[in-house]
Amino acid sequence: MSKTNDRNEWLKKTRMEISEPGGAESIKKQHEKGKMTARERVHALLDDDSFREVDALAVHNCADFGMDKKRPAADGVITGYGTIGGRKVCVYSQDSAVFGGALGYRHAQKICKMMDMAVKMGCPMIGINDSGGARIQEGVVSLAGYGDIFFRNVTSSGVVPQISAIMGTCAGGAVYSPAITDFIVMVKETSQMFITGPQVIKSATGELVDAEQLGGALTHNAVSGVAHFAADNENHCLEIIKTLLSYLPSNNLESPPRIDNGDDPRRADSELDSIIPDDANKPYDMKEVIARIVDLGSFFETHEHYAQNIITGYCRMAGRVVGIVANQPSVMAGCLDINCSVKAARFIRTCDIFNIPILTFVDVPGYLPGTAQEYGGIIRNGAKIMYAFAEATVPKMTVITRKAYGGAYVVMNSKHLGADMNFAWPTAEIAVMGPSGAINIVFKKEIEAAKSDEDKKTKREQLLEEYTEKFSNPKIAAERGFVDEVILPSETRSRVIDALSITVNKRERRPGRKHGNIPL
Repeated sequence: MSKTNDRNEWLKKTRMEISEPGGAESIKKQHEKGKMTARERVHALLDDDSFREVDALAVHNCADFGMDKKRPAADGVITGYGTIGGRKVCVYSQDSAVFGGALGYRHAQKICKMMDMAVKMGCPMIGINDSGGARIQEGVVSLAGYGDIFFRNVTSSGVVPQISAIMGTCAGGAVYSPAITDFIVMVKETSQMFITGPQVIKSATGELVDAEQLGGALTHNAVSGVAHFAADNENHCLEIIKTLLSYLPSNNLESPPRIDNGDDPRRADSELDSIIPDDANKPYDMKEVIARIVDLGSFFETHEHYAQNIITGYCRMAGRVVGIVANQPSVMAGCLDINCSVKAARFIRTCDIFNIPILTFVDVPGYLPGTAQEYGGIIRNGAKIMYAFAEATVPKMTVITRKAYGGAYVVMNSKHLGADMNFAWPTAEIAVMGPSGAINIVFKKEIEAAKSDEDKKTKREQLLEEYTEKFSNPKIAAERGFVDEVILPSETRSRVIDALSITVNKRERRPGRKHGNIPL
């Protein structure tokens, strides 16, 4: 056999070893857990036959602890590029069949090379994470690899979309990189994230907790807010990533893809004209309002399970991608609290860096009162949503559906924070506070002067009616230009689309600076 044939056979053999690093038994075990192999995940995510692997022959150079006898090709991570929906992406997928997915220096170098490529080529970076953390045998060199990745996460932030899929148990340093990325998708029952695992916690604090309770998908989606999506299985996880990418541009210099599904921009939904209850204290579902206004079937919610008193997500309006921020009256009456303020602020800033207009629906009675909120830093954290709206320079539109009280009115993308077009429904109540609380302060003496309880009740009802007529409507705000137009709810879709059209080429100059100082 010629040298050429020998080398060709060597390459074929090596490729086979790379494709099954843990052997058939390892693949079988992975499938029995309802999980794909690292390579299968890449091929399921990308368009057919589009993946091109980079550094497939890379190996570590650690000689300690017998590692010189264990030098598998690819070093436990598959890296490369391909397309999703025809659009270029860079990707890495950690392989738990090789050293438990633990990160060594060469492993890290491979990831860093793809992160650099993503920025240079202006395409999204997707990381499929399945790693126990730093490779202990490599010591500080492994930690250096993590540092190199973290640095690139930060310098890539706001340049290209960074998406992390957690598809196994990720611990220690393996969770810091996903935390810096734009979006995290987890899989129910089979993926976990934690800094220290259950055994370490037990020995350090005496607490007993299993891995799923400590860092499972539902924990991080509903309790901590670390993750944005909870997938039912691995295929669902990858589908979420594909859908998410369809709402994002490839980089910060582009606009998101426009997809027109044929929904009439002038469509009016008469059901909206009666969706607000007559009783101002009665809740309704803001998601129904959103669904009736956006392009049919286009709303894609983020952080669905976390801080549900505010809604965030992407939609399309006449085919254009728009970010939605909306108070949810059916949860905590739509009050703003610490968690929802941080959730919304993060989403607003993500929209701003990726050129996505923001549409805000307002029905907010104020900030949530209580010692827990004050001690938890509602002043600092509540200011984040205000800061994010004021900082954003993308087109910003607001629709006030009902309550817009006090500081919460100002914070929710009001004209005073630079909103471009503000609409109010006739049911809008724009005031310092609700009528009932207001008259107790403004007309305290008049009410107390009434002789009997019956007289006080009558006086209070009279004053309540007068205050409601004067302040609990959009009239005064519209007279002063704080609301651009009072519209029928059924007109909302066409008005917002018109506003998008006029603001599509918006340019807004701000004073030069390194960066602002958001109250973190």
